[in-house]
Amino acid sequence: MDAESRRAAFKTVQDSAEFQELRSRYRRFVFPVTGGALAFYFLYVLLAAYAPGFMGEKVVGNINVGLIFGLLQFVMVFGITAVYIRFARETLDPMSTKIRDDLEAGGLR
Repeated sequence: MDAESRRAAFKTVQDSAEFQELRSRYRRFVFPVTGGALAFYFLYVLLAAYAPGFMGEKVVGNINVGLIFGLLQFVMVFGITAVYIRFARETLDPMSTKIRDDLEAGGLR
């Protein structure tokens, strides 16, 4: 397959309803999750800057609210990663596999 016909095939895929649905589902997951993660991160930074008394409040022993918020950042990242892997495996991967198989078979029009 020459470069021009490959470009035309990829353009066909890009314009297909299946690909548009794949992109839509990806965006409906990624944008809200990214927004939530950024909001939580900025909340942490703002509380550290403007509410040091609250962040320094001891919870148990020498563990304070700021330390808990900081550790929750790691928990959030690992949680988002786990949820995304599951979402991709169950939703995005089957859709993209079908699109790829249709493209390779020449059936996507």
